[in-house]
Amino acid sequence: MADPDPTIHIEAVDAAEGADRLSAILSAIAQAQDKERISVGDLLEALRRRALGALMFIFAVPTALPMPPGVSAVVGAPLLFLTVQLMLGMRPWLPRIITDRSLSRVDFEKVVSKVSPWLAKAESIMRPRLSFLAQRPAVYLVGLTCFVMAIVLFLPIPLGNMLPSVAICIMALGLLERDGVWILIGLALAVVSVVIVWGVFWALLLGALYVLSNFFGVSV
Repeated sequence: MADPDPTIHIEAVDAAEGADRLSAILSAIAQAQDKERISVGDLLEALRRRALGALMFIFAVPTALPMPPGVSAVVGAPLLFLTVQLMLGMRPWLPRIITDRSLSRVDFEKVVSKVSPWLAKAESIMRPRLSFLAQRPAVYLVGLTCFVMAIVLFLPIPLGNMLPSVAICIMALGLLERDGVWILIGLALAVVSVVIVWGVFWALLLGALYVLSNFFGVSV
């Protein structure tokens, strides 16, 4: 029978599920020997109702670190889907073209081994506080902010995707751990990200106009 309520109630996750830390879940997935490759669909299934915030974190992490050009285009699309669903209060869903994407378990384990130590440290200092920020309707504002950050990731601005990615990571962890302080930090960082990216964009635009004006001898 279909679920009559299509929305995800983030505040209703039970205590037993909330006791599972993301770092431990990712490590368990990475160490599983029964699969040679791990797909996005596998992660979606393994993380169950925590998948929305957890997958947002997973897709934002690569662009929060120095990565080759083009990575933001790969992880940006899933982030757009997930952040829109958070903004609208929907259950996590991704199209098959995304869920079928996979990487080898060995490569996934390498990524998890790099992320897990500092993720575990972050989780150790997080605790439920100002938890209304992780509940409706505040969570919809968080979703909107993350959606804007996901859009910024697509902009071809050098290093312009790092701060928005970090902001998404922080807000995603804040939602997972019901820590409103971290959500506020993520929101503040999102504002800073927009200001910096906007400033860089205008600097590049003015620089291009200056070059063009000198080239054509026209005052701009």
